[in-house]
Amino acid sequence: MPENVSNADQLIRHNWQVEEVSTLYNLPFADLMYRAQTVHRNNFDPNAVQVSTLLSIKTGGCAEDCGYCPQSAHHESAVKAEPLMQLDKVLENAAQAKDTGASRFCMGAAWRNLKDRDLERIADMVSGVKDMGLETCVTLGMLEQHQAKRLKEAGLDYYNHNLDTSPEFYGDIISTRTYQDRLDTLSYVRDADINVCSGGIVGLGENEGDRAGLLMGLANMPSHPQSVPINLLVKVEGTPLAENEDIDPLEFVRTIAVARLMMPKSYVRLSAGRESMSDELQAMCFLAGANSIFYGDKLLTTDNPDTDHDQKLFERLGINTVIGEHTDSIKEACSH
Repeated sequence: MPENVSNADQLIRHNWQVEEVSTLYNLPFADLMYRAQTVHRNNFDPNAVQVSTLLSIKTGGCAEDCGYCPQSAHHESAVKAEPLMQLDKVLENAAQAKDTGASRFCMGAAWRNLKDRDLERIADMVSGVKDMGLETCVTLGMLEQHQAKRLKEAGLDYYNHNLDTSPEFYGDIISTRTYQDRLDTLSYVRDADINVCSGGIVGLGENEGDRAGLLMGLANMPSHPQSVPINLLVKVEGTPLAENEDIDPLEFVRTIAVARLMMPKSYVRLSAGRESMSDELQAMCFLAGANSIFYGDKLLTTDNPDTDHDQKLFERLGINTVIGEHTDSIKEACSH
């Protein structure tokens, strides 16, 4: 029998050590799943999943050299650079997302950092989506403090800025921006009282220690990210990581489960890579504590399961979608 999970696993901690995280990763699979599911049930409705939609509002031509990204101008696979989308087109996409059941609309721009000349256009997009009754999220690269404050004023609910991997492995994946740059942006987001959406990617060529380091970087922040996207590498021809070996799917499930144990009250998002996952693997991830997905047939520039397929999977699993991460139904479920 696994050790009792009603006390230690429920604590909100910010002092994780790599040996502790490694111990969790190496638990017998059934014990790890039991612990993760127990923590999940103590904090969330186990049969509810939050649904977001992601739109690329500025595609291609990014100055960063992230080894996994087809939008980087450094790679042969580089997606053609396009200008920032017009406001009416963004709002049209947001309305469609709402009609298909999304509760949050995320807007992503392939930028190294947000420039002040674009700040007000982004603020108008945020305000327009917010006025439609959707939660708002943007991912725009690095931010400065005054930019974060302006986005908050516009009604921004979440800012996504992933750590990607461990501090030790980070330099093997990206050279154009430092790990500390990412931490600084997240600090500005927290200071502006915007919810943090931050996670990473599994399958970059990292080892188990790097996965532990990623989760430590997230869990040891001053406050846990409210959303933690766990991505499976989408291998795109022409990027440096296109020929990476596939990881064992159970290692991916273990990463979801350990994230749930380390950040008990965070939403853990089953994010990029779902297109290549079987329904059974996705179901196991939900059992391990994932309770958020991206909805729609595109994630920026890569494929994602269509909404009809997701709805059918949810029906088979008895999963309900929730309106948002702070709805009364979820709070009630957490109190039971």
